[in-house]
Amino acid sequence: MMRIAINCRSFLNKNYTGIGRYTSQLIQTLSEIDQENQYLLYAPKRFFSPRKKLPQLPARNFSLKIDRFSRGVDKTVGSMDLYHSPSPEVWPRLNGTKVIVTVHDFIFKTYPQGHTASTIAAAQDQFQDIASKAAKIICCSQSTLDDLNRYFKVEAKKTVLIYQGVNQKDFYPIDEKEGKLAEQMIRSKGINCPFILFVGTIEPRKNLRNLLVAFSLLKNKKVFTGKLVLIGMQGWMSDDLAGLVEELGIKEEVAFTGFLSNQELRHFYNKAMVFVFPSFYEGFGFPIVEAFSCGVPVVTSNVSSCPEIASDAALKVNPNSPEDIARAVERVLDESSLRNELKQKGLKRAAQFTFSNTARQTLKVYEEVYSKI
Repeated sequence: MMRIAINCRSFLNKNYTGIGRYTSQLIQTLSEIDQENQYLLYAPKRFFSPRKKLPQLPARNFSLKIDRFSRGVDKTVGSMDLYHSPSPEVWPRLNGTKVIVTVHDFIFKTYPQGHTASTIAAAQDQFQDIASKAAKIICCSQSTLDDLNRYFKVEAKKTVLIYQGVNQKDFYPIDEKEGKLAEQMIRSKGINCPFILFVGTIEPRKNLRNLLVAFSLLKNKKVFTGKLVLIGMQGWMSDDLAGLVEELGIKEEVAFTGFLSNQELRHFYNKAMVFVFPSFYEGFGFPIVEAFSCGVPVVTSNVSSCPEIASDAALKVNPNSPEDIARAVERVLDESSLRNELKQKGLKRAAQFTFSNTARQTLKVYEEVYSKI
């Protein structure tokens, strides 16, 4: 029997996104497939942290180890065979315990303009530690694995590709009854159908500037009369978007909703005419698969992991070209046969990304590393 510690910090905050989704779903699914090993959930949460919520224990072989005083993993968890860090962190003091790290992206390398020199230096040191000290490094896409090898030259036996999944209980095509509820919820936010949708943190690498310009091109051609809906938390360097919206004359046609629940997200995905995700860089790209799972046609970038995850189920565009983005969106809006084709291909593609696969392959990694102790 293995004693496996997993760091839960990424989903302690209420409004967690990609890495938090990955960690919470991985733990939930591990509880469904593994009743033999002991899982120790490390939760760094001080006494007075009202914004943080401790995770629920999904099964009897899971226990919670709360770090109230920033003592660290070793002193909080105690005896363990393996420690899984679901995202890079400062290398933990673990007295010889084997460490497995999941790497999601290399934004600090591929998009350095969004980081300070000190942040880049800290991340560089962090990844040097991971490359030299980790027993196994899980990469969430071939694109991320390629980046790891490009920047840090890691031994092949140390790395493994494990795709992430989407929770099919949260994201799926809705029926007519739920569709009416979805329309009511959407109208309550001042938005009517039809609309074009984007989901993601509002930050520069998501390429919202070019998406807004592309949307203004469609408006100027009178190709589309609905709104562009942007769902996601405000990130860094996002303040200038309001000025661009004003400059393009599309203030009344663009809606920023902020963070939404999974149910609200599902409703927006299902009711969108097209989902547009023209990101400059993604380690995996959860929203692409979420959109596929809900049966909405997708337009995404032809760079980083986006074409890898989308395969032939989406239209791919040059993210640097607003004109290219606009042309692809116009095709989807105009061609009902194309919309239906993308919907069917998207649903089929989404079925390949399940957390059942993610958890089973991750458990194999645990077993492999443990066998060498």
